[in-house]
Amino acid sequence: MSLRILEIIFFLYFASHIPITLFIDLQALLPANVYPQVLKDLLTWYGEEFKDPMMLDPPIWFKSFIFCEALVQTPFFPIAAYAFFKGGCKWIRTPAIVYATHVATTLVPILAHILFYTFPSTGPQSTKQRYTLVSIYAPYLLVPLMLLATMLFSSTYSSSAPARQVSSKAKKTR
Repeated sequence: MSLRILEIIFFLYFASHIPITLFIDLQALLPANVYPQVLKDLLTWYGEEFKDPMMLDPPIWFKSFIFCEALVQTPFFPIAAYAFFKGGCKWIRTPAIVYATHVATTLVPILAHILFYTFPSTGPQSTKQRYTLVSIYAPYLLVPLMLLATMLFSSTYSSSAPARQVSSKAKKTR
């Protein structure tokens, strides 16, 4: 896959994450009166349709992940979207590595919870329901892992620069 295609994928991921976070995810933290009824209904529909009780009645550990999303990730989304839309922005490397590592780390317990927790009747009961819910969360693990690999191994985003030449005048003053 070419680097430009990956950058477009990363741009779409970050650009789409802005409204998802602001209009859906943050409902778990903010007072209900902040959101119009249509957005509250959308969240309810999603939670019931896909058997996602973590979004309908989030446990405190899940709220802590959403808090990190609000505080740390959301300000990064437009910056990352810009960098990957423009392409080849070496300055995004370190923040992207931090972001990708953080998000991948939070997705492991979320996916384990979906797969192995014994949910009440509002959660996924069958293997098919669990795999469906995992498939909704999986891109939030896979794209950050792709981002991490790109930042670590792409020569375009490599942080190594050629050694600076020291002038003979500078050598004499040492």
